[in-house]
Amino acid sequence: MMATLFRASRRLALAALPLLLAGCATLTPEHEPKVEVVGVEPLPGESLEMRMAVKLRIVNPSKVAIDYDGVYLEMDMRGKHFASGVSNVQGSVPRFGEVVLTVPMTVTATAIWQQALIASEDDSASATYRLRGKLSGRLFHSHSFESEGEFQFPIVVPGHGGAPWQ
Repeated sequence: MMATLFRASRRLALAALPLLLAGCATLTPEHEPKVEVVGVEPLPGESLEMRMAVKLRIVNPSKVAIDYDGVYLEMDMRGKHFASGVSNVQGSVPRFGEVVLTVPMTVTATAIWQQALIASEDDSASATYRLRGKLSGRLFHSHSFESEGEFQFPIVVPGHGGAPWQ
């Protein structure tokens, strides 16, 4: 009796699995979010590290809202690892909507020295960057993203008398 009940419940679970997976697929946006850096502001650092608050505009081109529960970022500058950061921010990007998130990032002394060496060999007043990250969602709904761009130097921080960020 118990063995028959166990086999029947296993068959029912296997039969329901495709329906469950199809239901989860309808909750996934048909387009991944678009992420752009819209600002960088200095934060207090420790010892030889530099900290910055990176502002991201998350655009959802989908008809399904994106709920998130944390953000992870990595930034490469001039092709080399430069900074990383996390935030436990929670929220939602509405369908066909956008939000701006701020993520604190840390730049190690090694990365600063590496970029200084590259900059001393390159007289360019700009640097290319590549941002990779993940918006962590509920259950299995995480959204990876990438963004590329260019920083112009000197970076001027608004509200600091137009002085370059150092």
